[in-house]
Amino acid sequence: MNNPFSALKDKIFLRLYLSQTISLLGDAFTWVGIALLAFQFGGAHSAAILSTALTLRVTAFIIFGPYAGVLADRIDRKKIMYITHFVRMGIVGCLPFVTAAWQIYVLIFFLNIFNAFFTPAYQAAIPQAITNKKTYSSGIALSNATNQLLGVLGPGLAGGIAAWLGARQIFFVDAASFIIAAVFILSLPPLLVAKKGKQNVIQTKVWTDVLKGTCLLFTNNAIRFALLIEFVSAIAGAQILVNTVGYVKGQLHLTDKHYGYVMAAFGIGAAIAAFASGNFDKSKNRILSLMIGGGLICVSIAFGNYVAFIPLLILWLIAGFAQTLAEMPSQILIAEKIQKEEHGKVYGAHFAWSHLWWAFAYPIAGFTGIHFQNREFLIGAGVSLILFILIILFFYPKK
Repeated sequence: MNNPFSALKDKIFLRLYLSQTISLLGDAFTWVGIALLAFQFGGAHSAAILSTALTLRVTAFIIFGPYAGVLADRIDRKKIMYITHFVRMGIVGCLPFVTAAWQIYVLIFFLNIFNAFFTPAYQAAIPQAITNKKTYSSGIALSNATNQLLGVLGPGLAGGIAAWLGARQIFFVDAASFIIAAVFILSLPPLLVAKKGKQNVIQTKVWTDVLKGTCLLFTNNAIRFALLIEFVSAIAGAQILVNTVGYVKGQLHLTDKHYGYVMAAFGIGAAIAAFASGNFDKSKNRILSLMIGGGLICVSIAFGNYVAFIPLLILWLIAGFAQTLAEMPSQILIAEKIQKEEHGKVYGAHFAWSHLWWAFAYPIAGFTGIHFQNREFLIGAGVSLILFILIILFFYPKK
């Protein structure tokens, strides 16, 4: 059995991992602070401000993700990571001074442009930072598990700090977290990619590499299958993120605290799966993980409209577990099946395509939540299950 912490024995990965952990805490501060600002400006209409901010976030990822991946293959990935940290620190430092919702939109869009440049560089740096290929999966599993755990624990911690310091002051704590994370990144050795001959960085070549990243993503049968299963996960997962609050508070007539418990169960399930998935060492097992995760998340949300609070906790715990099983193998497959000098562009393409799935999934979830109340989860499960079956029939990797 793989120990997910075994990758931390590598000192370079340890520093990279610590920088990510601190950054994720900072992200939690950002979104708790944004939610509180949205309520200050929008009151009962704060959801519209938050949904617009989320849409702008995904839009930045889709537009800039592929280009960011190409850059990660041309420039020292360490340099990309620390520069984006310092720029994001400056943007977050502006948030306490906003006076209108449109200013939030502008800052969030620019913040996530630099997030889009950071993420492919970080993902591509993991295989570089881990010297033992056998611990690739452990490192990626630990990174994803930390992401999921802090997605649950981070907002609670951020909420407590916000209650103590205030909604606007929390952004200063957020900015400080970027500085600390950048210090760990600066302590890393250069993360340059080995070049094969001279490369002229011209615009046409950049877009050639953008297309190459997508081609590599879709021409490998296993990676393509993993990416398409992520589409299934996005369709089902968006139903949870968009419609759970309406079901818990509107149909079950429960409180904000109950909603928090349900979403915490979803995050805890995801974290458990992220740790457990480090034991899937072979490609065949990763395909099995994708099959189980894709099917299980469809089934788990199908009953969401017909259960009370405790069964909903259990179903969402299973859904979180399933979503991670469906989403994580693609990162490991890219690390194993794509040459290191191509990692940046492929991770960048993956980053953009996986967020494009969510750009489709969020409107579907919103439409079902508005027009099919009392059965939105069942319909979402039906759509995702049909898609899951079609992907298996036409894209299941034979080899």
